[in-house]
Amino acid sequence: MKFRLLLILVPLLSVAQPAVPDWVSVESNVAYSTHPQTVLDVYQSRRPSSAVRRPAVIVIHGGGWVGGKKENMFNRHCLPYLEKGFVVFNVEYRLAAAALAPAAVEDVLLAARWVHNNASRYNVDRRRIVVTGDSAGGHLALMVGLTPKQAKLGPPAKLAAVINFYGITDVQDQLEGEHMRSYATTWVPSSLADQQEIARRVSPYTWVRKKLPPVLTIHGDADPVVPYEHGVDITKELMKHGNSAELLPIHQGDHGNFTPAQYSEIFSAIFEFLARRKIL
Repeated sequence: MKFRLLLILVPLLSVAQPAVPDWVSVESNVAYSTHPQTVLDVYQSRRPSSAVRRPAVIVIHGGGWVGGKKENMFNRHCLPYLEKGFVVFNVEYRLAAAALAPAAVEDVLLAARWVHNNASRYNVDRRRIVVTGDSAGGHLALMVGLTPKQAKLGPPAKLAAVINFYGITDVQDQLEGEHMRSYATTWVPSSLADQQEIARRVSPYTWVRKKLPPVLTIHGDADPVVPYEHGVDITKELMKHGNSAELLPIHQGDHGNFTPAQYSEIFSAIFEFLARRKIL
């Protein structure tokens, strides 16, 4: 057992921080819970700001709940927010090799509570905390934004908005049939006696109801990994319940393999979405 734990810990501890510009400060691997994997990086701009309290974004990496690492998110998903004056909390969580579903959801909910509880320490405005992620990270961002107390997955988060990059919205859909994916069956395996119930509980679609934070979904309409319909369906369901929800389709967009020009347009749309809600 000790040898197995070492195999999990060594890759995490040996990951190097990405190259950070001189105008950005970083606190690395700050613990937000008790597991070795439950750490986050805090990025802040050193540039002067007239704002007493700043907006913040919680960033969650993808990788199908079986891979990926927070350091991969810096350039594409953290830096644009830093340039806008956000405090960035870049989250790591337990992958399937360390703990099966619903552990990753439980972790990110604890991370969101940690950010909320430590907002004053980083001069963060608690009313302007956003969560974002890509693929499985998009799924987890949606779970942070939508999970209620009755789900019994962790403390409900208080968020201003969710920015979902092509996240899985119906986990059951990826456990069988034409949309079955190995990462989903690894995270929620058939060996679990209550596989289908767990998949239902960790699906953002399950928890759509009234009075949720605004959700912007970015999804390529040619995504071969997470069907475009996942983004379409949850946007429609959110709107049906009277929530503010928007879908930004990327024409012929693959699973996140967008061009630099597309990413530029995407983040312009994101910041316009946040500005309309007085978050930016």
